[in-house]
Amino acid sequence: MTEEHLAGGSLFLIDVMIKPGNIILVFIDSDQEVKISDCADLSRYIESRLSREVEDYELRVSSAGIDHPYRYLRQYRKNIGRKVQVQMKDGTAVKGTLIAAGEELIEVRPLRKKVNRKDPEVATLQLPMDQIKETRGIVTFD
Repeated sequence: MTEEHLAGGSLFLIDVMIKPGNIILVFIDSDQEVKISDCADLSRYIESRLSREVEDYELRVSSAGIDHPYRYLRQYRKNIGRKVQVQMKDGTAVKGTLIAAGEELIEVRPLRKKVNRKDPEVATLQLPMDQIKETRGIVTFD
């Protein structure tokens, strides 16, 4: 029901989780930004489709924050130019700037260890999507 409500717009569903105590967590993202009003509107829509008389629940609708892994190509594309950590299925990890994202692979420029070195430009890595276990945004204080 949520995906149908969001269809055709810039908002899209990331995840729905049901926690003990009937706590329903709904995470959304957007091609631009998720506003508080977007979360409130979706919350009202979902609540209009559920009945507290049948079963009581607590509903929380929020944006997928930096701690949520990317699940969709839309998220990768939205975050081009930002720093990410990519965990590969073989156990290796890459931290860098997301340069490009496509159906088959993403391109990441690894972060340099020392900024002041006069090394040539760091090459980009092409990481196949089917080998990626998880990608998350990271916050750095440069």
